[in-house]
Amino acid sequence: MKGPELNIDRFRSSLEELRDDLRAQLASRGANADDDTMDESGLDTQFADAAQTAAERDKELRVVEKLRDQLTAVNRAFERIAEGTYGTCERCGKPIEEARLEALPYASLCMDCKQKSAG
Repeated sequence: MKGPELNIDRFRSSLEELRDDLRAQLASRGANADDDTMDESGLDTQFADAAQTAAERDKELRVVEKLRDQLTAVNRAFERIAEGTYGTCERCGKPIEEARLEALPYASLCMDCKQKSAG
């Protein structure tokens, strides 16, 4: 099902900026954006409280995992642009609302399908 024509160049530009930002955030945390490696030398292992060190490490790993998930979604959006399916819901095939893509340019589901998957 074909929806209104999207300005793909505008969304591509937004995705490129987002990708660069995510890669920079990962790098600033010592995480490699291209694989699952991470330089943990920045984590303070000199804490007297081992539980505090473990909690800090766990929190940082969760942030890095979320950033990597977003980067994966951005890269998938670039694949959808190349395939000509960008802006189409991967579940139902209907157009994804332009406002949703403006807010989340790597969205792969329309709001209806996203709400159904969250419930």
